[in-house]
Amino acid sequence: AAAGRPVDEEVSSDSETEGPLLGRRRREAVAAGEEVEETPQEKKLRLAKLYLEQLRRHEQERAAEEEEDPQQEDLIGDRLKEDVLEQKGRLQRLVAKDVQPPDPASIRVFRGHQLPVTCLVISPDDRFIFSASKDGSLIKCKWEVESGKKLCVVPGGKKGTEEQHMGHVSHILCMAISSDGKYLATGDRSKLIMIWDTATCKRLHIFTGHRDAVSGLSFRKGTHQLYSASHDRCVKVWNVAENAYVETLFGHQDVIMGLDSLSRECCVTAGGRDGTVRLWKIPEESQLMFCGHQGSIDCIQLINEEHMVSGADDGSIALWGVTKKKPLVLARQAHGVQDAQGLQQPYWISAVAALRNSDLLATGSHSTSVKLWKCSEGFRKLEPLWDIPLVGFVNSLKFSAAGDFLVAGIGQEHRLGRWWRIKEAKNSICIIPLKRRATAPSPQ
Repeated sequence: AAAGRPVDEEVSSDSETEGPLLGRRRREAVAAGEEVEETPQEKKLRLAKLYLEQLRRHEQERAAEEEEDPQQEDLIGDRLKEDVLEQKGRLQRLVAKDVQPPDPASIRVFRGHQLPVTCLVISPDDRFIFSASKDGSLIKCKWEVESGKKLCVVPGGKKGTEEQHMGHVSHILCMAISSDGKYLATGDRSKLIMIWDTATCKRLHIFTGHRDAVSGLSFRKGTHQLYSASHDRCVKVWNVAENAYVETLFGHQDVIMGLDSLSRECCVTAGGRDGTVRLWKIPEESQLMFCGHQGSIDCIQLINEEHMVSGADDGSIALWGVTKKKPLVLARQAHGVQDAQGLQQPYWISAVAALRNSDLLATGSHSTSVKLWKCSEGFRKLEPLWDIPLVGFVNSLKFSAAGDFLVAGIGQEHRLGRWWRIKEAKNSICIIPLKRRATAPSPQ
C-alpha cells in the first residue's frame, strides 16, 4: 500500500479515508485481478507454522551456543508453555527477593543532553539506549551500553527551521522501539510522530493527525503496530511497516499522560486529571475504565498481560488487575513528603518501570532516590526493597530485558514543565547495575 509513497512523506490520520488496511489491500487485489486474501483460518495456520519454525531455529541456535544436545521437542514444548503463560498473564519470575542493594559507586552516568532528559528506551538486545531531551536543539542519542560511547546524535532545530532539520523542533516527550529493534518512534510537543531506522538513525516517516502534544508511544510486541496518545485526549493506531494510519479512539476527559502495551491487541493509558486508567481493546473499539488515584495520573506500565502499575502526582503508586476497577493495592506517599512553602506535600511520582513478567518494580520522583519494590501476594501487596540515590527529576525509567540493569533519565526539571528547577541535578542517563543472588528464578 505504501509502495508508491516517497520514503519520508508525511502520513496524516486526517487524510486517511480508506478505512482499515485489510479492506484496502483486498480491494486493490480484486482490482488487479488477483485472488482475494487468505481466510482467517488459513492465516492462523500459516502464522502458527511460521512461529514454530522460528522457535525451532532459535532453540537450535541457543543449544549450539551452550554446547548442549537437548531433545528438540522438549525445548519447543517448554517455550510454548512459557508463551501461553505469558499471554494469560500468569508467567511471573520471582526475582525481587534475590536483588541485592545497588552500590551507588557502580552507577554509570552518561552526559550528552544540554537540558533535561525526557524519555528513553533500551534496544531489545540490551546493547543500546536511545534517549531524548527538551534541549533548545533537541537531540536523540544512541548510546552503547557496554562502552558508554555516543554512537549517533540527531540534532533538532528551532521553530521555523523544520525544512532544514531531520530532527524535532520542539520538546520530545516520548519514544518507543519495536520488539525486533528495527524501528524507533518519537513524539513531540508539536503534534508530530517521527519514525526512525534504529541502525542508521535516519528518519523514515512523519505521522501527523494529533491536535496537541504527543505524550505516549508504544509498539505492540511482535508487530510494527504503533499506538500513540496525546494531550488531545485520543489514542491513535498506526502501521509503521505500511507507513499508514489505522484508526482513532476517544474516551479520556483530560490530557493523556502515558501509554503502554504488550502483545495483545490492546493498550493502557494514564488519563491525567480525569482520574482514570483505561484499557483499550483495539479490535472491539471498546475500553475498560479504572479509578483509584486522587491526583493526576502521570505514568503507567504493564507488568504482564493481566497487571499494571501507575503513578500519580498525589504521591501514590497503584497496582491494578485488568478484571478489577479499583487498585489491588495503593501505596500512598510512596516517596515521602516535602515541605513546600510551609505545607507538607507528597513527592510526585514521575516515572514507573516494571521488569516484564516479574515481581520487580521501580519508581522515580524528585525525592533524591529511585525506589525498588517487590510485588507479593498475587499483586495485592507492595513491599519497598531498596533506595538508589539519584538527584533530580526522574523523568523516565526502564529495566533491561534481562533485568541486569535499570536506566534512569534524569533532568533538572520535570519532563512536562518548568515549575521548579533542581540546580544540583545533572541532565544525564544513569545506568544502575542490578546484581542478584546466585539462585535462579523459576516461572511460577
